[in-house]
Formats: sequence, structure tokens, C-alpha cells
Amino acid sequence: MVDLHSHSTASDGSYSPSALVGLALERGLSALALTDHDSVAGIPEAESAATGTPLRLIRGVEVEIAFGPGEFHLLGLRLERLGGELEYALGRLFRARDVRNGRILDRMRDAGFAATMDELRAVAGEGTAGRPHIAALLVERKAVRTRQEAFDKYLAKGRPFYEAKDCLELADAMRIVKGAGGLAVVAHPLSLFVSWGRLGSLMDEWKALGIDGIEAFHPTAKIGHCRRVEKMARERGFRVTAGSDFHGAIRPDRKLGRTAGNLAIGDEYLAEIGL
Repeated sequence: MVDLHSHSTASDGSYSPSALVGLALERGLSALALTDHDSVAGIPEAESAATGTPLRLIRGVEVEIAFGPGEFHLLGLRLERLGGELEYALGRLFRARDVRNGRILDRMRDAGFAATMDELRAVAGEGTAGRPHIAALLVERKAVRTRQEAFDKYLAKGRPFYEAKDCLELADAMRIVKGAGGLAVVAHPLSLFVSWGRLGSLMDEWKALGIDGIEAFHPTAKIGHCRRVEKMARERGFRVTAGSDFHGAIRPDRKLGRTAGNLAIGDEYLAEIGL
């Protein structure tokens, strides 16, 4: 079993990078990609924790791309270099998260669900505060029953508390990932919220641009839809990946090493990324 999409406290996960490696070993994974949002800060700790163990730690990152109507995330997998333009671009995006958080808290206050930045940081703990932690605050204030309901009702794109953050253009993000020696993979493409026909057209554009792969399997999607995405990707010659998008306790429905339909992510996906 492997996992090509996971998050630690270096972004909005609830496990430290070393604890995440420990969990992967406990679950029997042979490989794990650490793909924190707009950050590679957790990779050295994760690599140190994985050294001398059976786990292969794959350097990765997840970057948000400017897009409408849905959300577009790009995975950089198998990164070889962490500095340079990659570090500069990620630093700018990462700092923009605090600005975004403040604006979301302002919207919450105006709606009668006041919360402070200190409260948000307390919920995040060692992690970097983000929307999953804001969702937890909304549950605490009984605005919603679950964190998923918080996203569905308030925090997702187009909802009342949504606030856009700084994003990269796809061509720029792809260039930066490839400049770091990595593979550029479109994450959970069904989150784009486009028709199947439009998705096919986008895949044609991505192929021409030089995108390497498509994350066809993601736990928020129906298995039948994932297989349809896989078929479309393979018809165009893309690499196909699968991930859990694991965050830990902040999103307990996602299990490390498992994806759509609770399917185990097999070792064959390492070959998809050339390992």
C-alpha cells in the first residue's frame, strides 16, 4: 500500500511530519508522498523520520491554481530540489494564508459567529491555520454540526464565508514544479466542478501544456466517477495517481493509504510516477 497525497502540520494536517511517517509505517505503507499546501517545510523532518525504515518518503507539494468555478489544485510529486524559485513562490503563497484567514474571520463575525485569530491558532495547534480549523470553530459555535457541513454551507467556493487566496497560474506552477525536478499532477479534478465534456477539453489543454498526470482516485469522489476520470486520462497518455488527501483528525473520514470507495492504494501507483 502507498499514498501519493497527504498533509502534515506543516500545512493543515493534524500529524507532525514525523508522526505522519510513524502512522504510515504502522499502517504498513511502503511509500508516502508528503504534499502539504503551499509548503515543503515538513519534508526534512519527514525524511529524517523515514530514514532507516521500510518507508519511501516522496517529496511533494500541493499548490492552488487560479480557476473557476471550482477549485484547482496541482500536486508536485518526486521533487528533487526544494529551494530556489519553488521556495520563493511557496513562501509568498503561504504568507497569504494568514491574510485570507483574517478575512474569513471578519465574515464570520459579521454573521454573528465571532472568533479571534488567537482562537483559530489554538485550534490549529502546531499546524498552520486554515479552513479546516475554521470549520472546527464553526462546529464549536454550533453554526453547523460537522466540519463537512461547515464547508458545504459556509467555506467552500461560492459560499458566504469563502475568501479567495493568492493562487498561481497553471503554467507558472507547472514550470516551478518541473524546475524543481518534479512531476506536475492535477489533483482531484472533479473539484473543478465542470461538465465531463469540459473536463475532457481541459485534459487536452493540460496535455499540450505539459502536465504529467491526473489524480484520478480521491476519497471525496464516487468510485465510478474516478474510473471514468482514469479512462479519460489514460486515453490522453497521462500518468494516473491515487491518494487519500489525508489530514488526520481534522478530516477523520480520510484514511491514510485508502482512496475512493475505501480502496487500498496499491504499490502499482509508484510505477506511475517512475519509482
